[in-house]
Order: sequence, then C-alpha cells, then structure tokens
Amino acid sequence: QVQVVESGGGLVQAGGSLRLSCVASGSILSITAMGWYRQAPGKQRELVARITTVGSTNYASSVKGRFTISRDNAKNTVYLQMNSLKPEDTAVYYCNAGRFAGWGIPGDYWGQGTQVTVSS
Repeated sequence: QVQVVESGGGLVQAGGSLRLSCVASGSILSITAMGWYRQAPGKQRELVARITTVGSTNYASSVKGRFTISRDNAKNTVYLQMNSLKPEDTAVYYCNAGRFAGWGIPGDYWGQGTQVTVSS
C-alpha cells in the first residue's frame, strides 16, 4: 500500500504564488510517476501536471508556463510551484502516485486533497 499526503494549499490573490508538496510513503518502490490533479466545484477532476521517476513531465495546457512540477526521489516528494495564479485555478488539488501507464492514466493512489483558492 501507498499513502499520499498533500500540504501547502491556501488562499492567495490573483497573480500570487503557492507551492504544494506531496509525500508518498509505504510501498514506494512501485511508484514510477507522481502528479497533481484538481477538481473545481461542478467540474470533473482534471490533470494539472505529472512527473515520472526519470523526470519526464506533462502539463495541462492551461497551466503551462505558470506551474512547475518537480520531484525529490530521495524524499519521495513531489512539488507543484504555482505562479501567476488565476481565479480559475481555484480547486481542490489532489496528489496522485502510482505505476506509470501513460500520461492519460492516473496512478492508483490519491491524497485527501488540499484547497487552493485564488481571489480576484
């Protein structure tokens, strides 16, 4: 089993920045990709960014150039640096981890989510 815990959400004004962190524990040898998804009220959960163990990344077009995903393999931690935040970035952000099976297929393990609210 794998446990995933997020931190770093909060309230920020438009144009501001936040950094999310996610730590994975447990059967971490099975993890070859980690990433972030988000879900806004009334909308489906969507990919924000993912990163593999070897550093390959994939971003949603809506966040390219503003968000950066990074990973510290030694700490089993993934980060999401979010800059130039917009009100439409408001959502619950979920960390995801698991074996990589393609960019469109999330891993099996999810965190509880952390709220990000961007005020205009």
